[in-house]
Amino acid sequence: MANENHNLHSAKRNKKDEFYTQLVDIEMELRHYRDHFRGKVVYCNCDDPYVSAFFEYFAKNFEFLGLKKLITTCYKSQWVDLFSQNDSEHAIKLEYTGGAPNNMPTADDIGVTALKGDGDFRSPECIALLQEADIVCTNPPFSLFREYVEQLAKYDKQFLIIGNKNAITYKETFKLIKDELLWLGITSPRDFTTPTGELSGKLAGLTRWFTNLGHAKRRESLTLWQTYTPEQYPKYDNYDAINADKVADIPKDYDGAMGVPITFLDKHNPEQFEILGFTSGRDEFEARPTKRYINPIQLNADGSQTNGSKANTRSTILSAERPLGTCYIADNVQGYLSILYARIIIQRRK
Repeated sequence: MANENHNLHSAKRNKKDEFYTQLVDIEMELRHYRDHFRGKVVYCNCDDPYVSAFFEYFAKNFEFLGLKKLITTCYKSQWVDLFSQNDSEHAIKLEYTGGAPNNMPTADDIGVTALKGDGDFRSPECIALLQEADIVCTNPPFSLFREYVEQLAKYDKQFLIIGNKNAITYKETFKLIKDELLWLGITSPRDFTTPTGELSGKLAGLTRWFTNLGHAKRRESLTLWQTYTPEQYPKYDNYDAINADKVADIPKDYDGAMGVPITFLDKHNPEQFEILGFTSGRDEFEARPTKRYINPIQLNADGSQTNGSKANTRSTILSAERPLGTCYIADNVQGYLSILYARIIIQRRK
């Protein structure tokens, strides 16, 4: 958590978290939520309006979406030079309530106020604006994603935000997913730009939309056709569940607990399946291991042996014969263990 808790101002100064979402990606996702925005106050609390495609999207579509107000806060930007003679380090707040001709707001249509603080989303000023808002929509700093989502949950806000897809495995995020307070959006952002204006492929395929706004895809049920057999669906050695290697392999006739890849969340309908937990090897993910391996040893393909503590971090499959590649042994098992990548434990709704 030390890396998560450094000051947001430092993160922006170092440019480590400064990747700007493209307007086309925002349009692709936001078109699925139009009805959610009518009469609402939208807050973009991590957005420099000079470069933010979120600000551009909501300002230009203010009347189309039927918004009540658009609020944006950010660190000092070139907008300060445009609207203020005081060249200070103060952050700014922008408010727009519509009415611009042809839905093309100019500087004269937008209220600009200097903030007392630095515009950190955790500052009292920004929290007060958060409490005023109905929906938060932005691309928050990835390094502060845990803290950012916890704040949204604390103040019970609706949101549509972008994060690293690995955030699914954060205990703070997964608890919200399990409790049906957060889920994935429909599309995946494709491109981002850097502060210099160049397209960056660094995040290609690594980001997702996270939201608690309902969308049609969330109510589509999986069509299942596989039939359960013990041979095809082995039970984990350390979790009380069977394994399904692919979402398409989920059996249609098994009512017990099943471990599925995290890609399941793209297909999850909460009326069809219940999420029970996550095979992280730790109890805080609520899928509790049924055993811990004693003195585990990792057997490498080249014949060498190393510490096998990884066997206690994920779900495992036990086999009598040694499998190809890396595997594990331990004092309290007879046979060889294979570690599976992270699995979400689900169960069919009855």
